[in-house]
Parts: sequence; structure tokens; C-alpha cells
Amino acid sequence: MNLPLPVLDWMRRYDRNWLRGDIVAGITLGAYLLPAGLGDASLANLPPQAGLYSCLFGGLVFWLFCSSRHTAVTVTSAISLLVGASLGEVAGGDTTRFGALAAGTALLVALIAFIAWLIKAGSVINFISESVMVGFKCGVALFLASTQLPKLLGIHGAHGNFWQNTGYFLQHLPETNITSLTVGCAALALLVLGKIFLKNKPVALFVVAGGIVASGWLRLDASGVKLLGEVPHGLPALGLPALHWKDANDLLPLAFACFLLGAVETAAIGRTFAAKHGGRLDANQEFLALAASNLAAGLGRGFPVSGGMSQSLVNEGGGAHTPLSGAFAAGIILVVVLFFSQLLRALPQPVLAAVVLVAVAGLFKVSVLKQLWRGDRPEFVVAMAALVGVLGQGLLRGVMIGAIISLVLLIRRVSRPHVALLGRIPGTRRFSDYERNPDNELIRGVMIFRPESGLVYFNMDHVRDTILDRVRAEAVPPKLVVLDLSSAPHVDMHSAHMLASLAEELTAAGQRFHAVEARSSVRERLRSEGVDARLGGIDRFTSVADALEAFQAISTI
Repeated sequence: MNLPLPVLDWMRRYDRNWLRGDIVAGITLGAYLLPAGLGDASLANLPPQAGLYSCLFGGLVFWLFCSSRHTAVTVTSAISLLVGASLGEVAGGDTTRFGALAAGTALLVALIAFIAWLIKAGSVINFISESVMVGFKCGVALFLASTQLPKLLGIHGAHGNFWQNTGYFLQHLPETNITSLTVGCAALALLVLGKIFLKNKPVALFVVAGGIVASGWLRLDASGVKLLGEVPHGLPALGLPALHWKDANDLLPLAFACFLLGAVETAAIGRTFAAKHGGRLDANQEFLALAASNLAAGLGRGFPVSGGMSQSLVNEGGGAHTPLSGAFAAGIILVVVLFFSQLLRALPQPVLAAVVLVAVAGLFKVSVLKQLWRGDRPEFVVAMAALVGVLGQGLLRGVMIGAIISLVLLIRRVSRPHVALLGRIPGTRRFSDYERNPDNELIRGVMIFRPESGLVYFNMDHVRDTILDRVRAEAVPPKLVVLDLSSAPHVDMHSAHMLASLAEELTAAGQRFHAVEARSSVRERLRSEGVDARLGGIDRFTSVADALEAFQAISTI
């Protein structure tokens, strides 16, 4: 089995003039990933080095396999929060097992992604709709606020769902540490100003560095401000985490959820850059890149990684031309882990909380919710179901609730396809939907219908009933009913016999019935079921206009 390596292709065509842009982008991206890794590790309830290890080892291999030239691999807030919220129950309160379980989850994500690549399951990411992701991310943003605001104010936080955390926070608000609040709000203000005036710049790195300097200079710990604490020096021992086979079974639902979120996010990023810079995204190749990066992250004592939108935008804005910038970013993190990790221990927790809050502020997209409310109410319901599910039932159940409702609505939509009543376009022999084009001409004594979907067992009843109801509602019953099958790419056995039943029912009521413009595969199905003659005789020549003219010629005799 040969593993495709896109790097071999673009490296052969690498222009030396691109190197400076890739190096600058790599340094900028590395500076952006450092505080993000620390912040997301806290969301996952893991030690800070776990986030650095994930970005380091995942970044060292992702660039070799990815097909998108600007996508950056990283730990993400959504997946980190999902890991932190889900592993507590699996660990059973044993904090020493938490890191091993997180690394094991990354390895399972790698296995799932590799299987998805093997079977070319690129379409699997379409099973989680964009509306589900919008609701999920909004719920994540609110849940995140309930976990990080206590750290910003220097008070202990609860470990429950959004409502429990919010209630606990409001009850203990009087315990706010003024120094922590001041430090956190100052960091928050600087980060927000940086987002406005210094877009795609590593402002968070300078805020983190400033927080470390201020912590030592002002002795913030003496004023009750909590610090990050010890960060191990050097690289971890690479290898499989200490887990049992039973743990893999417990971790599988979490790993599958992380894979789906990572696949959707990574594909969305790749599509964005492909549309902007040209080229084609290979979703299956991105599965292989996710498999390789999560394998490396799991063996390196990290947790699941995926493409990150904000990090990828930073990478693009820094001037990246190829995925080589990701390798340079991983090199920056490697230098920090090897030589400067001891400096991170003095980082104030309120500063880290501010970094996390600003990083995920973009997850709560009010404008998108408003757009769904105005343009597509069913999709708005799906988004709100995912949002409420996250807040009340947790991240994993929240996204599953949204996905299930999305699938139910999809099935309902497919089971009730539009059946157009056709009218003739003035001055032509062509016909189109009368409801959408009221200037079309309705033919006296004739009704022409076009189901705008394939005809299968779960939607044929709706199509049949719609046609019969409209025919029976006419004050003067039509003499001819024409069924245009040009928009039906498929007809199954059940639907073929239902069409014959429809024709017989209309014929018994005194109407002629004629099906026209069926595709070759549909004609073959109708002939194999022996019903083509009962539908007026199916051929590849007769159009709607031909059937109408033939009927009018007979009627005038």
C-alpha cells in the first residue's frame, strides 16, 4: 500500500522565492500556536505541556500529508473542551490517567481517520450539517465562558454543565480577587485591541510574555493570583500510553466525535483556501493527514489535533506559500520546549483565561443565527437544538442531538419532494413551474406534473397523493395528465408499480395518462417491471410538447 505524499509533488516545483514567506509565516504561526496550545490544554483539563506536545508532534508530520497549502494543524477549542468534558467520567476521578486517556483518544482518532482514508469516505463529513456546527460552536463558546470567567476573576470554578457552572459562578462572585480581575481585564483589553488593530499578528504571544514579566516584577502570586505552574523541560518519552483494551471501548465515542469535528473543520478550511487561491481540495487526503498528525500527537503524549481556522488564517496572512511553514512553526515550538519551558511557570492564570476567551469569541456567531432565522427556520431549529444540547447535556450529546435532528429534517425533506405543475413558457415549446412563473400558459384540459426528485419507496406516496389531490381539485377534470420524469434520476421497484397504479386510477376516472422524458436508466427500470405500457408507452423521443400536440390532434378529430 502506497501512502500518497503531496509534499513530493509541490517540493519538485518549489520556488526559492517562496522560502522567505514560508519562514516568516512559520515564525508567526509558531508564536500564535504557543499561547493557543497552553490555553487549549487547560480546556482539556491537561497540563500545559500537553498542548505544546500536540502542536509540536502533529505539526512535524501534518505538512507532509496535507493537500491544502495553507491549513495549519493545531489543538482547537472545540475538541479540547470535548476532551476535557468527556474524559472525567472515563477516568473515574483518577487524574493520573487523564493524560494517558487523552493520548489514547488521539491514537483512536488516527485509526478512524486512516480507515476513512482507506475506504475513501470523504462524504462522511457531510453528515454533520453547517447548522449543527454553528449551534455546537455557539454552545461551546457559552460553556467555555462559564469555565474561564472564574479563572479570570480568581475564584474556584465548578465542574458541571453550563447551568451548574453559571449558578456556581454567580453564587461565588463576591469572592473575586481584585488583583486577578485587574490582570485578567488588562490582558483581555490588550487582546481585543490587538484583534482590531493588529489582525493576524501574534499579539497573544506578547500578552503572555508581558504577563510572565509582570508576574515576577509585581510578585502577583503573593496577591493571590494563581500561576500556570511547572512545565516539564525537554521532550516526553515517545510511545503508546498505558491503557487497557477496555479503555479503547470507552474512548471510541469520544474519538469518533473528535474525528467528525476535526474532519469538518479541516475540510471547511481547505475548501476556503481552495476557492481563494485556486486548486482542488482532496478531502480523503486530509483524512490521511489527520491520521498521521494524530498518531504523532498520541505517541508524543498529546491529545487530538485538527486544522484550525484562526491559525490557518494567521499562516496565510504571514505569507505562507506551501505547507513548509507548518514545519517551521513546529520547529519554533520545539525550541521553546527544549530551552524555554521553565519561563512559562510564572504565567498568570487570568492572562491564560483571557487568551482562551478571546480565541473562541468568534465561535459565537450571532449574525449566522440571525441569517438562519430569517432564511431557513428548520436549520435554525437544528442549530438551536445543538446549542441547547451542548449547554444542558454536554458537548458530545449536544452535537449528536443536533446531528440526529438534522438527519430527521433531511429525511423529511427528501420524503416530500416538490411536485411542480408545469405551464408553457409563452412563445416556446418549453414548460416550467407555473407556481414560480405565473406568466406561463396553463393548457386547457391538460395538467402536466414534474416531480423534482428521484422516486423511491419513502417519497412515492407523497408524489402520488399530490398529483391526485390537484387533479381532483379541478372544477373541470382534465382530459390528459402528463408526468414529466426528466428530473427523476432514479425510480425503484416500489415506485414503478406505484406509477402504474396512479395511471390506472386516473384512467378509471376518465383521464388519459402519459409519462414522458424519462432517463435511460428509468426507462430500463419501468420496462423490467413491466409497467411501461401502462404509463402510455415510454420512449426516448416523446417530449412534453410532443405528448401535448398528439393529444390536441386527436381531440380535434
